[in-house]
Amino acid sequence: MQQIVNFIIRNKVFLLFLLLFSISIGFTIQSHAYHKSKFINSANFLTGGVYEASNGISDYFDLKEQNKILQEENNVLKSILFNSTTTLDSSYIDTLSFNKKYKFTTAQVIKNSYSQNNNVLTINKGTNDSIKLDLGVITSKGILGIVDNTSSSYATVLSILNTTSRISAQLKKTNHFGSLHWDGVSEKHIQLTEIPEIAPVIVGDTIITSGRSDIFPKGIPIGTVTSFKLDESENYYDVEVSLFNDMTNIEHIYIIENKDAKIIKDLLKKTNE
Repeated sequence: MQQIVNFIIRNKVFLLFLLLFSISIGFTIQSHAYHKSKFINSANFLTGGVYEASNGISDYFDLKEQNKILQEENNVLKSILFNSTTTLDSSYIDTLSFNKKYKFTTAQVIKNSYSQNNNVLTINKGTNDSIKLDLGVITSKGILGIVDNTSSSYATVLSILNTTSRISAQLKKTNHFGSLHWDGVSEKHIQLTEIPEIAPVIVGDTIITSGRSDIFPKGIPIGTVTSFKLDESENYYDVEVSLFNDMTNIEHIYIIENKDAKIIKDLLKKTNE
């Protein structure tokens, strides 16, 4: 302990310089959007490499489970190809069912958080792979999140298990829609609010994306209704949804790009003006 104190005393001028220099760098990054963007991209590049190396080790020990998941997906795809009358499980996403305005890119999750209030995933695709901000991210089972930062080789995804996330969703059997968000309690459940009182909600109903944005197409599975209650002051249902995705076990994903997104945004911008 005494040696540490002596070291600090001997180098107090240099340590004070480092402290003030770090504070000034922090203020510069926070107050200038350009510097902040460069810092985030650099951090994504450095941490992405570390996460990918660590993920490679864990992948080796998880091969059996991942091969099982891929085999199940291949079985469903074969059913589509050879038996057009096959009825698919309601929690399976058939990307062939969406029209050509949506581009799908495969990727892999190299870091996943699900126990915090503001969870973010890191994936092994970036701007070099045409990945941009605000692209939707899904798995073969359901919705996962939205791309919120990119570097050349990596990107981060704002998980649906993030208390700041808001996504438009609806009942599969009707067009009644509301806002999907997370209360931060359980990684197995998410909440759907603002469903009107006249909607015929029942336990077991399937919840899907509504398509009322330029991010996700309509019809991507989210989960099933486990309970609901009426907010009498607002005349809306608050719905508890059990997720199809196991958010603690995510690896292979699909990134969705709506090729008409810019056209839609430009149109809305003109309308708002």
